[in-house]
Amino acid sequence: MPDKFSAVWVSHTSISDFLQCPRAYYLKNIYKDPKTRHKMQIMSPPLALGQVVHSVLESLSVVPTKDRFQESLVTKFERNWLAVTGKKGGFFDSATEAKYKDRGRAMLQQVMDNPGPLTGLAVKIKEDLPHYWLSEDDGIILCGKIDWLEYLADTDSVNIIDFKTSKSEESESSLQLPIYHLLVHNCQHRQVQKATYWYLELGTVVDKTLPPLEEAHQQILKIAKEIKLARQLERFKCPHGEAGCFACRPFERILQGEAEFVGENEYHQDIYVLPRAKQELTKEEQSELL
Repeated sequence: MPDKFSAVWVSHTSISDFLQCPRAYYLKNIYKDPKTRHKMQIMSPPLALGQVVHSVLESLSVVPTKDRFQESLVTKFERNWLAVTGKKGGFFDSATEAKYKDRGRAMLQQVMDNPGPLTGLAVKIKEDLPHYWLSEDDGIILCGKIDWLEYLADTDSVNIIDFKTSKSEESESSLQLPIYHLLVHNCQHRQVQKATYWYLELGTVVDKTLPPLEEAHQQILKIAKEIKLARQLERFKCPHGEAGCFACRPFERILQGEAEFVGENEYHQDIYVLPRAKQELTKEEQSELL
């Protein structure tokens, strides 16, 4: 078997980075600061909100079903929010932070009021980072974390549940389902029966059709091989030229000294924040549902 440490590791996030912009992929997944030897991450309010809400919900999967809601999820959220308060979460003013914090509280209160599958048995993959050889011949490993695996006792199978903290629906072109189907199929022994997107803010649950495994394998392997070739050739050009694009420009600003360093995360990444002009905000950040 090939050496895992010399393999190319790919995930839904890194593949999405590469497809958006190879330069952004390089700056997020390969480049390390010469001084700290750490990779970089840019923190933003939507990312902070997603991280904290996911951390609360995912922690429930290791708790026995009868004990999952003994402590309020909102109380856990308040405790976990301390890790992203202020500039650590990309918040430059208290009003913006309060809005995002209120959204998080509301999401988790809604889950407590309508916990659905979270009250039943869950399958927990033992690995901290589930992974498997996508191709031993090519030296490529697929990895990624799954939000929740609901155990379906009637068929001894699982339902992949992905928690969504964004207000926008996942694109139909997203590679998340093919990647999650492959990961769950190869990292535990039960059949994958279905997949579900749980839009926490909207309180809606959407069942998704899983792509055939062989089709998913070929689709993801093709892109993974392109990533491996780019790494071998050290060719990571932005498709928009030297001016850059929305994906790579923020990381170029870090290299140019325009970002503010706010700390190091648990994965030993250097965390930066960037004050952004209105035209740089995402559609979700520019407006609000009232």
